[in-house]
Amino acid sequence: MKKITVAIDGHSSCGKSTMAKKLAREAGYIYVDTGAMYRAVTLFAIQNGCFAADGSLDAARLESLMPGVSVSFRLDEETGKPLACLGGVVVEKEIRGMEVSNRVSPVAALPFVREAMTRQQQLMGKEKGIVMDGRDIGTAVFPNAELKIFVTASDEVRARRRYDELRAKGEEVEFEQILANVRERDYIDSHRAVAPLRQAPDALVLDNSNMTIEEQDAWLWKAFQKAVNTIQ
Repeated sequence: MKKITVAIDGHSSCGKSTMAKKLAREAGYIYVDTGAMYRAVTLFAIQNGCFAADGSLDAARLESLMPGVSVSFRLDEETGKPLACLGGVVVEKEIRGMEVSNRVSPVAALPFVREAMTRQQQLMGKEKGIVMDGRDIGTAVFPNAELKIFVTASDEVRARRRYDELRAKGEEVEFEQILANVRERDYIDSHRAVAPLRQAPDALVLDNSNMTIEEQDAWLWKAFQKAVNTIQ
């Protein structure tokens, strides 16, 4: 059976990574969380003094340090899930907190950051048989992907999901803070100069605002099977 490239794009906190991971497991494909890659770069920027006390980003400093940024993934032997690594060190927990969430969009908008990560992503998907999710996978990274999905949900629904996720991890957060972050990220992601978040013309739209996880997974699997059968 021929393998395809699956590109899943969409807004923050709409469940892209969760559904992409499951699809990859069921299809026997490799999964790459590109959002985790940009979060890892953001963590690197924080750790290396690229943010001033007022929150402003020193892009010139980050650019000078980019050659030393190494982002990779390691498979968790117990769960079978990929873990994001920065410089070979697992940083999965660190990149999911609000400190990184509040700063990832301006970092991800930088042309030199996107170029570096896009190169790495294209190398990862060279042999197909890959499921990749992010903001610009179907438009910039793999414009010729056989299956493109654009996932969305209302900002309130996405904020609630993110809030529940962080609370479950023991983090003290306010819903309004999460909602403001979701809206800010939507605006920045959609208005950046390089590879903005947008729906590819040939992408299938999945609005999962009112769908159960089982319903969205069934929808995605059906779309995947149809795409695979089309190229046989």
